[in-house]
Amino acid sequence: MLGNLLDLNANDILKSFKKLRDQYGPVFTVHLGPRRVVILYGYKAIKEALVDHAEEFSGRGNLATVDDFVQGLGIAFANGERWKQLRQFTLSTLRNFGMGKRPIEERIQEEAQFLLEEFRKTNGSPFDPTFLLSCTVSNVICSIVFGQRFNYEDKDFLSLLDKINKNFAGMSATSGQLYEMFPSVMQYLPGPHKKLFHNLQEIYDFVAERIKINKASLDPDNPRDYIDCFLIQMEKESKNPSSEFHLQTMIMSVLNLFVAGTETVSSTLRFGFLILMKYPEIQAKVVQEIDDVIGRNRQPKVEDRARMPYTDAVIHEIQRFGDVIPMNLPHAMTRTTQFRGYTLPKGLNIIPLLTSVLKDPDCFSDPEKFNPGHFLDEQGLFKKNEAFMPFSIGKRICAGEGLARMELFLYLTSILQNFTLKSPMAPEDLDLMPAVSSFANVPPKYQLCAIPR
Repeated sequence: MLGNLLDLNANDILKSFKKLRDQYGPVFTVHLGPRRVVILYGYKAIKEALVDHAEEFSGRGNLATVDDFVQGLGIAFANGERWKQLRQFTLSTLRNFGMGKRPIEERIQEEAQFLLEEFRKTNGSPFDPTFLLSCTVSNVICSIVFGQRFNYEDKDFLSLLDKINKNFAGMSATSGQLYEMFPSVMQYLPGPHKKLFHNLQEIYDFVAERIKINKASLDPDNPRDYIDCFLIQMEKESKNPSSEFHLQTMIMSVLNLFVAGTETVSSTLRFGFLILMKYPEIQAKVVQEIDDVIGRNRQPKVEDRARMPYTDAVIHEIQRFGDVIPMNLPHAMTRTTQFRGYTLPKGLNIIPLLTSVLKDPDCFSDPEKFNPGHFLDEQGLFKKNEAFMPFSIGKRICAGEGLARMELFLYLTSILQNFTLKSPMAPEDLDLMPAVSSFANVPPKYQLCAIPR
């Protein structure tokens, strides 16, 4: 009934897994309540599973805090043929919008200008950047999915972003972790976990309403966004009884893209700005490279990244160190498989701990320290590292990886081209520890001063 509850600290489950790895090795079973889960720990075990046995480990496992709500319908939580169809459709749609009349890069550049304007309004005074960063990042995915951006003062939009933010923190809080272990009991108990489902329902209602608006004004010859493309695909397959393109699947897929496309990148940027204030000498070197390669008179472009090895290394290190989804989404075995001498039965849940790769001492010289040198060679050129997998790896790698990489580069360089980031506190007093750490690493709250350059 309790499983390994007494061996796990719900307040710091990642540390509990590390202790079990030290005792049992990189592949071990834990029982999260009555549910049996196999944990994969470290680069070698995770690469062997998700790359060398990609098909067998490509199922989506259970995530109790969302399972009852999504019912396996969205792109992130679907399995089998449904997942294959939705993923292929989503990747091709994102690619088409990337090369269409309004490339994604142009959308990000435009949104970065709105963000710069908001930073200018602060006049160098301290402010909390959380919601500005959520707004700007969310507006990029909104322009792709809903065909429009929202004003930063839009109360309904801000309320939705607040709910997304709180759900990421709530899933990682003690009550969220207990719900993962004992959903059949926790669903009947009062507590903060109940708010997770209320928030999801409000996001669902917002998405459903946007789809109605699109449907009423749809021009099949001129799709404006992801929703239009999905509606057109639904019509094409309306006579196919095995089609996976229907209204509920669309709502959940849009919800998946909206939530994931908002919170992960904005959290990474929040970690990034905090780190750059903590290490002003690193910030100064990035600014110098921006001035040398881009200058002050034009917007940064994605193609600039290839000529900016230090900035590229800093962004990679921010993603590695920030480690925003340390537990990954759970996987499941698609068929019974022999793995490292163990028999893993079909349907078994697998948690490949991304944090154990990003902080693997065999792959990074000083994994607990922020060091751009992890991604630089002796000549100061950018150096790839196979253990860099913040988007996961294998068949379930994040569908929005390309979009996220573009956003991180364009936002970071646009801000540092125009502002020096300073903290009201002394750099040595800044704490980089996450506010909450389990399913997600949630950045701590802090104040930022954007001093015009």
